[in-house]
Amino acid sequence: MIKVRLPKLVYNWISGLGVLTSVVAVLIMFILYVIGIFARSTNPYLGVVTYLVSPLFVLAGLLLIPLGMLFKRRRIRQGKERAEAVWPLFDLNQKNHRRTALFLFLGTFFFLIISAIGSIQSYHFTESVAFCGRLCHKVMNPEYTAYQNSPHARVPCVDCHVGPGADWYAKSKLAGLYQVYATLFNKYPRPIPSPIKNLRPARETCEQCHWPQKFFASQERRFDHHLYDEKNTLWPIRLLVKTGGGDPRTGEVSGIHWHMYINHRIEYIPRDVARTDIPWVRQTDVATGLVTVYQDAEKPITEKEIKDAKPRLLDCMDCHDRPSHIYNSPDHAIDQAILIGLIDTDLPAAKQIAVQAMAAKYATEAEAEAGIAKAIADFYKTKYPEVYEKNRKAVDQAIGATQKEFSWNIFPTMGVRWEKYPNNIGHFTFKGCFRCHDGKHKTADSRTIFRDCTTCHTILSQGSGADARWAQSGVGLEFKHPVDIGDAWKETGCYECHSGIQP
Repeated sequence: MIKVRLPKLVYNWISGLGVLTSVVAVLIMFILYVIGIFARSTNPYLGVVTYLVSPLFVLAGLLLIPLGMLFKRRRIRQGKERAEAVWPLFDLNQKNHRRTALFLFLGTFFFLIISAIGSIQSYHFTESVAFCGRLCHKVMNPEYTAYQNSPHARVPCVDCHVGPGADWYAKSKLAGLYQVYATLFNKYPRPIPSPIKNLRPARETCEQCHWPQKFFASQERRFDHHLYDEKNTLWPIRLLVKTGGGDPRTGEVSGIHWHMYINHRIEYIPRDVARTDIPWVRQTDVATGLVTVYQDAEKPITEKEIKDAKPRLLDCMDCHDRPSHIYNSPDHAIDQAILIGLIDTDLPAAKQIAVQAMAAKYATEAEAEAGIAKAIADFYKTKYPEVYEKNRKAVDQAIGATQKEFSWNIFPTMGVRWEKYPNNIGHFTFKGCFRCHDGKHKTADSRTIFRDCTTCHTILSQGSGADARWAQSGVGLEFKHPVDIGDAWKETGCYECHSGIQP
């Protein structure tokens, strides 16, 4: 049997505690690692203990071993313990010393192997969706819930928030230190402000998968709206959206993606932090160098403000600002629930009451659930008692669907509501495209940024029943408002009336 003799300085209570701490921490890591392999679902707290907490205890234990040796050496030098060799002596000519050296070599080798594996696992864990979205559940619950229901639900958080490369990984972890502090000491804002100031440029993240040079031509989109009348009348609009894009080497660049510095460079100065008010825009033709500046003719900014400002280069996130964390308005959310049959359109004024119940302000999620149920039930009990008695199942289903839409889009505890996070795609509920394309941005010689509807899309069909219309040519249809408001829609933006609730 091989008998290993450790240096006598190791035999002290501090070093002994260090050995015990390291051994126990390694055993816990191994056990939790095995549990994680066979677990049916990922638990972020299990990962924290396995890959972050336990390794710290291993390192702490290993540091205690030499610390204890130094402490004992000091006591010997002070005459408080029996004198012996101050430092361990190794003589490889002695068999027991060779065994000790072999033991230390193998121990160090396996420790480095385990450390390397643990470091890789720790890296992957801190880059995981579970770590980003579920660890700080209260803070990140709105973002994580919206992410799961987004088009990017299978794209890891770090692909957009960090991107490739070690430099941004280091920056994100340093920024995360403050986030940990803010969470532990309850210093975080409610809701989390947007846009994120230190977000990596979209051309280094989004364009790892999407790129404007790829030609998308046009895309057909259908928007199903239900009116706020007793019959919940369906009013669909089918559009050909001119997404555009293209490579200047192979063809003309056109469409909405014309903005994306393929052959033009667009810069702007926002008046507010949220970038919803844009009074100044500069367009640069990459090929010729021609510069064109547009200013809001009604509310221009001063020359001093222009000089002091740092223009922002337009990128994907200036329009696609809610690519993964989308908080739908009650109007849009209830339209979707009706469309897929979760709310029965035979219930009179179902959309109206569902939107009202969902849009009401509640202090907590539990209060919202109870409030929605009461609002919808009382509505039908009072105004349509016969419907409530005969179609109780449909009413209960409408209540459940409205509660579900609320839980996916509104989070009272964090102060998250749709109006707090403008979605700049389109111009229905928020200003969006009309931040620049409002007909008010002009050059010094009175040229204006386009506001014509056909610039970005063509209406293929709209309306339902007797009011349904289909385009008979490539020109498309002129927009028709489902409620007669004359030509008011030509002068005002949709968002000025449609705020996400009943206009």
